[in-house]
Amino acid sequence: MTPSSASAPAPAPTRIRNSAKAVVLHEGNVLLTRNIWNGREGHFLPGGGQEPGELLPDTVRREVREETGLTVNVGRLLWVLEAWIRDREPVTENYHRVEIVFLCTVDGSHELVGGAQQDTDQIGLEWVPLDKAVTLETLSSRYRDNLAALTAPGDSSITTASYLEW
Repeated sequence: MTPSSASAPAPAPTRIRNSAKAVVLHEGNVLLTRNIWNGREGHFLPGGGQEPGELLPDTVRREVREETGLTVNVGRLLWVLEAWIRDREPVTENYHRVEIVFLCTVDGSHELVGGAQQDTDQIGLEWVPLDKAVTLETLSSRYRDNLAALTAPGDSSITTASYLEW
């Protein structure tokens, strides 16, 4: 029996997804969102997907405002994270995800009132001491490892890009 193309599933399409993320610092704390992801609670950097025609600094400002209600000033590029993500079974789409992470500061009040368009899996917001965030098990190691560089004494040159898989 020869295999037919009808019996083999078609490969899932792949989409490149750019995402702008923010490391928002205030008085030694970093802003994190709390989310339920894959049935577990986790922490994430605020930010999200770039829309067609939108510049990355505009993306990070919009996404932080939507998720947190805060207005931020976008500073320098901190790092770039890259990954290949397979959709859950049945696979309908795969993602080549590129996260561009910027250093940001709050413009105005730092009070966490919540955003008007939070992600559906978002359950909260927290200012977490930066030295605690780098050990927070509910924060992905891809963020913890890079945030740790911000706690190094005298290190202000966080402009190198890292390429990680998760």
